[in-house]
Amino acid sequence: MRTAFLIGIPMRPFLVVLLPALVLPLAASAEEPAPMGHVHSMSGHAMHGMPAAAAAPREPGQGAFAAIQEIEEILEADPSTDWSKVDLEALRRHLIDMNRVTLEAEVKNEAIDGGMRFVVTGVGPVADSIRRMVVAHAATMNGVGGWTFEAARTEAGAVLTVRVPPQDLAKLRGLGFIGAMTRGMHHQEHHLTIARGGHPHP
Repeated sequence: MRTAFLIGIPMRPFLVVLLPALVLPLAASAEEPAPMGHVHSMSGHAMHGMPAAAAAPREPGQGAFAAIQEIEEILEADPSTDWSKVDLEALRRHLIDMNRVTLEAEVKNEAIDGGMRFVVTGVGPVADSIRRMVVAHAATMNGVGGWTFEAARTEAGAVLTVRVPPQDLAKLRGLGFIGAMTRGMHHQEHHLTIARGGHPHP
C-alpha cells in the first residue's frame, strides 16, 4: 500500500499526532463550567422569558387604593399644598360611594320622550350613596353637550332623568345609567378637590 507524504513526512503518522492535539482542548472547553452570572442569566431567560433583573411591580392591587395613592403623589409634589386642609379620608368615603353605586345599586330603565329615566335603588348605606352620587353628578353635568340631567332623591335612592338631542338618543340608551354617570372626565379633578378639603359639587 502506498503512503502519502507531506514535505517528506508520512501522512498517517502525522494525523495520529495532530488529531489528539486538536480534540483535547475542545473537550476541555466543553467541560469547563460557564461563569455563575451567565448561568443565572440563561436560567432566568429560559424559565421566565424575561431579563433576570425584572422591573419593579407597579400595580397596587386595588383600584380605590390606587386612586388615593395617585392623589397623594400629586399633593406631595405640589409645594403649594396646604396640608392643614388636606382630607384623604373624605376622598376614601367618596370612593366608597362610587363603589356602592357602581356594584350594588339596582337600576330600572324607563324610556321617555327625548331621553331616559333611571330609577336607582339600594338598601341601607347603598341608598345613601346613590343619593349623594346621583344628585351631585346631575348638578355637575346638567347642560354639558346639550344633555340635561335632573335628579330627585327617593327613600330608596334617587331618580335620574336625562334628556338629550335626537342624534344622541341611541347613545344614551347604549350608555344606560352607569354610562351616563361616568360621562365627562370630571371625576379625577373632583377627587383632587375633595382631597384638598374642598367641595367639588355645586
